[in-house]
Amino acid sequence: MTSSFTLRVLALVLAGAAALAALPACSAARGGERAQIAKQAAEPRTGDPTAAAPASPIPTSTPMLTAGSKTAPPAPSPTPSETSTGTPAPPPPRAPASEEDPKRIGARHVLIQWMGSDRAGKSVLRTKEQALVLAQEVLKRARAGEDLGRLAVEYSDEPNAGARGGSLGRFTKGQMVGAFEAVAFKLRVGEISDIVETPFGYHIIQRTE
Repeated sequence: MTSSFTLRVLALVLAGAAALAALPACSAARGGERAQIAKQAAEPRTGDPTAAAPASPIPTSTPMLTAGSKTAPPAPSPTPSETSTGTPAPPPPRAPASEEDPKRIGARHVLIQWMGSDRAGKSVLRTKEQALVLAQEVLKRARAGEDLGRLAVEYSDEPNAGARGGSLGRFTKGQMVGAFEAVAFKLRVGEISDIVETPFGYHIIQRTE
Protein backbone atom coordinates (compact mmCIF):
# COMPACT_ATOMS: atom_id res chain seq x y z
CA MET A 1 0.00 0.00 0.00
CA THR A 2 2.88 2.27 0.79
CA SER A 3 4.42 1.64 -2.59
CA SER A 4 1.16 2.43 -4.39
CA PHE A 5 0.78 5.74 -2.52
CA THR A 6 4.34 6.62 -3.28
CA LEU A 7 3.86 5.99 -6.98
CA ARG A 8 0.79 8.26 -7.08
CA VAL A 9 2.60 11.08 -5.39
CA LEU A 10 5.51 10.69 -7.76
CA ALA A 11 3.16 10.81 -10.76
CA LEU A 12 1.55 14.02 -9.51
CA VAL A 13 4.95 15.60 -8.99
CA LEU A 14 6.04 14.71 -12.52
CA ALA A 15 2.79 16.01 -14.02
CA GLY A 16 3.22 19.32 -12.20
CA ALA A 17 6.78 19.62 -13.37
CA ALA A 18 5.70 19.02 -16.98
CA ALA A 19 3.03 21.69 -16.69
CA LEU A 20 5.54 24.19 -15.32
CA ALA A 21 7.92 23.39 -18.18
CA ALA A 22 5.22 24.05 -20.77
CA LEU A 23 4.33 27.52 -19.39
CA PRO A 24 7.31 29.41 -20.92
CA ALA A 25 6.62 27.96 -24.40
CA CYS A 26 2.96 28.91 -24.19
CA SER A 27 3.84 32.43 -23.04
CA ALA A 28 6.33 32.79 -25.88
CA ALA A 29 3.72 31.67 -28.42
CA ARG A 30 1.19 34.15 -27.10
CA GLY A 31 3.82 36.91 -27.12
CA GLY A 32 4.63 36.21 -30.78
CA GLU A 33 0.97 36.26 -31.70
CA ARG A 34 0.50 39.61 -29.95
CA ALA A 35 3.53 41.07 -31.76
CA GLN A 36 2.14 39.94 -35.14
CA ILE A 37 -1.25 41.54 -34.36
CA ALA A 38 0.44 44.79 -33.33
CA LYS A 39 2.51 44.82 -36.52
CA GLN A 40 -0.56 44.34 -38.72
CA ALA A 41 -2.37 47.10 -36.89
CA ALA A 42 0.50 49.50 -37.53
CA GLU A 43 0.67 48.79 -41.29
CA PRO A 44 -1.41 51.04 -43.69
CA ARG A 45 -4.61 49.37 -44.83
CA THR A 46 -4.05 49.79 -48.54
CA GLY A 47 -6.77 47.34 -49.40
CA ASP A 48 -9.34 49.14 -47.24
CA PRO A 49 -11.11 52.02 -49.06
CA THR A 50 -11.81 53.71 -45.76
CA ALA A 51 -8.14 53.77 -44.81
CA ALA A 52 -6.33 57.09 -45.01
CA ALA A 53 -3.63 57.25 -47.68
CA PRO A 54 -0.09 57.31 -46.32
CA ALA A 55 1.43 60.78 -46.15
CA SER A 56 3.58 61.70 -49.15
CA PRO A 57 7.26 62.07 -48.32
CA ILE A 58 7.57 64.88 -50.97
CA PRO A 59 6.80 68.39 -49.70
CA THR A 60 3.91 70.09 -51.48
CA SER A 61 6.23 72.94 -52.47
CA THR A 62 8.46 70.61 -54.50
CA PRO A 63 7.57 70.75 -58.24
CA MET A 64 6.45 67.41 -59.60
CA LEU A 65 6.89 68.35 -63.30
CA THR A 66 9.77 67.46 -65.55
CA ALA A 67 11.19 69.38 -68.49
CA GLY A 68 9.09 68.78 -71.54
CA SER A 69 6.03 67.78 -69.56
CA LYS A 70 2.80 68.72 -71.28
CA THR A 71 1.46 70.04 -68.02
CA ALA A 72 4.53 72.09 -67.21
CA PRO A 73 3.74 75.80 -66.83
CA PRO A 74 4.94 78.00 -69.72
CA ALA A 75 8.11 79.96 -69.27
CA PRO A 76 7.41 83.51 -68.07
CA SER A 77 7.30 85.98 -70.95
CA PRO A 78 8.95 89.37 -70.68
CA THR A 79 6.74 92.17 -69.58
CA PRO A 80 5.56 94.61 -72.27
CA SER A 81 7.86 97.28 -70.87
CA GLU A 82 11.03 95.21 -71.29
CA THR A 83 12.79 93.53 -74.19
CA SER A 84 14.98 90.44 -74.08
CA THR A 85 17.98 92.66 -73.43
CA GLY A 86 16.38 94.17 -70.37
CA THR A 87 16.07 97.64 -71.90
CA PRO A 88 12.69 99.38 -71.90
CA ALA A 89 10.63 98.68 -75.03
CA PRO A 90 9.72 101.68 -77.18
CA PRO A 91 6.13 102.86 -76.82
CA PRO A 92 3.69 101.57 -79.46
CA PRO A 93 3.14 103.87 -82.42
CA ARG A 94 0.24 106.23 -82.07
CA ALA A 95 -2.75 105.42 -84.24
CA PRO A 96 -3.60 108.00 -86.86
CA ALA A 97 -6.54 110.22 -86.18
CA SER A 98 -9.79 108.49 -87.03
CA GLU A 99 -11.63 109.67 -90.13
CA GLU A 100 -14.84 107.85 -89.26
CA ASP A 101 -16.36 110.99 -87.73
CA PRO A 102 -14.73 114.03 -89.38
CA LYS A 103 -15.95 117.48 -88.42
CA ARG A 104 -15.43 119.09 -91.84
CA ILE A 105 -14.87 117.63 -95.29
CA GLY A 106 -14.56 118.74 -98.90
CA ALA A 107 -16.55 117.13 -101.74
CA ARG A 108 -17.77 117.48 -105.29
CA HIS A 109 -20.74 115.89 -107.02
CA VAL A 110 -22.75 115.45 -110.19
CA LEU A 111 -26.45 116.27 -109.80
CA ILE A 112 -28.95 114.68 -112.19
CA GLN A 113 -32.44 116.17 -111.79
CA TRP A 114 -35.84 115.23 -113.13
CA MET A 115 -38.79 117.37 -113.97
CA GLY A 116 -40.49 118.31 -110.72
CA SER A 117 -37.49 117.83 -108.40
CA ASP A 118 -36.67 120.71 -106.04
CA ARG A 119 -35.16 123.72 -107.82
CA ALA A 120 -35.09 121.96 -111.16
CA GLY A 121 -34.64 124.42 -114.02
CA LYS A 122 -37.11 124.82 -116.86
CA SER A 123 -34.72 123.00 -119.15
CA VAL A 124 -34.98 119.79 -117.10
CA LEU A 125 -37.64 117.76 -118.95
CA ARG A 126 -36.58 114.17 -118.22
CA THR A 127 -38.62 111.85 -116.02
CA LYS A 128 -37.35 110.41 -112.75
CA GLU A 129 -36.77 107.04 -114.42
CA GLN A 130 -34.74 108.69 -117.18
CA ALA A 131 -32.77 110.64 -114.58
CA LEU A 132 -31.88 107.39 -112.79
CA VAL A 133 -30.64 105.79 -116.02
CA LEU A 134 -28.46 108.82 -116.71
CA ALA A 135 -27.10 108.84 -113.13
CA GLN A 136 -26.18 105.16 -113.49
CA GLU A 137 -24.25 105.97 -116.68
CA VAL A 138 -22.36 108.79 -114.94
CA LEU A 139 -21.51 106.53 -112.00
CA LYS A 140 -20.27 103.79 -114.35
CA ARG A 141 -17.92 106.20 -116.10
CA ALA A 142 -16.66 107.64 -112.80
CA ARG A 143 -15.96 104.16 -111.44
CA ALA A 144 -14.12 103.36 -114.67
CA GLY A 145 -11.66 106.16 -113.91
CA GLU A 146 -13.07 109.25 -115.59
CA ASP A 147 -12.65 112.49 -113.68
CA LEU A 148 -15.81 113.40 -111.78
CA GLY A 149 -15.13 117.11 -112.32
CA ARG A 150 -15.24 116.64 -116.11
CA LEU A 151 -18.41 114.57 -115.80
CA ALA A 152 -19.95 117.40 -113.77
CA VAL A 153 -19.21 119.80 -116.64
CA GLU A 154 -20.93 117.43 -119.04
CA TYR A 155 -23.92 116.23 -117.03
CA SER A 156 -24.57 118.12 -113.80
CA ASP A 157 -27.81 120.10 -113.54
CA GLU A 158 -26.56 122.18 -110.62
CA PRO A 159 -26.25 125.88 -111.56
CA ASN A 160 -22.62 126.86 -112.32
CA ALA A 161 -21.44 123.29 -111.65
CA GLY A 162 -19.37 123.27 -114.82
CA ALA A 163 -17.30 126.28 -113.74
CA ARG A 164 -16.55 124.65 -110.40
CA GLY A 165 -16.15 121.08 -111.63
CA GLY A 166 -18.99 120.11 -109.32
CA SER A 167 -17.05 121.27 -106.27
CA LEU A 168 -19.00 122.09 -103.11
CA GLY A 169 -15.97 123.34 -101.20
CA ARG A 170 -15.61 122.48 -97.53
CA PHE A 171 -18.61 122.10 -95.29
CA THR A 172 -19.55 120.87 -91.81
CA LYS A 173 -22.41 118.70 -90.66
CA GLY A 174 -25.76 120.41 -90.85
CA GLN A 175 -25.00 122.41 -93.98
CA MET A 176 -26.22 119.78 -96.47
CA VAL A 177 -29.47 117.90 -96.87
CA GLY A 178 -29.61 114.85 -94.57
CA ALA A 179 -29.33 112.00 -97.12
CA PHE A 180 -26.43 113.70 -98.90
CA GLU A 181 -24.57 114.43 -95.66
CA ALA A 182 -25.05 110.91 -94.25
CA VAL A 183 -23.20 109.43 -97.23
CA ALA A 184 -20.59 112.15 -97.80
CA PHE A 185 -19.21 112.07 -94.26
CA LYS A 186 -18.68 108.30 -94.42
CA LEU A 187 -16.60 108.38 -97.59
CA ARG A 188 -12.82 108.16 -97.55
CA VAL A 189 -10.86 110.86 -99.36
CA GLY A 190 -11.08 110.15 -103.10
CA GLU A 191 -13.87 107.61 -102.73
CA ILE A 192 -16.93 107.83 -104.99
CA SER A 193 -20.39 107.09 -103.57
CA ASP A 194 -23.24 105.09 -105.00
CA ILE A 195 -26.21 107.03 -106.36
CA VAL A 196 -27.75 109.12 -103.58
CA GLU A 197 -31.32 110.37 -103.91
CA THR A 198 -32.44 113.65 -102.33
CA PRO A 199 -35.39 115.97 -103.10
CA PHE A 200 -33.02 117.81 -105.47
CA GLY A 201 -32.27 114.78 -107.64
CA TYR A 202 -29.70 111.98 -107.94
CA HIS A 203 -26.15 112.68 -106.71
CA ILE A 204 -22.83 110.97 -107.39
CA ILE A 205 -20.50 112.25 -104.65
CA GLN A 206 -16.71 112.19 -104.33
CA ARG A 207 -14.95 113.26 -101.16
CA THR A 208 -11.96 115.47 -101.92
CA GLU A 209 -10.59 116.22 -98.44
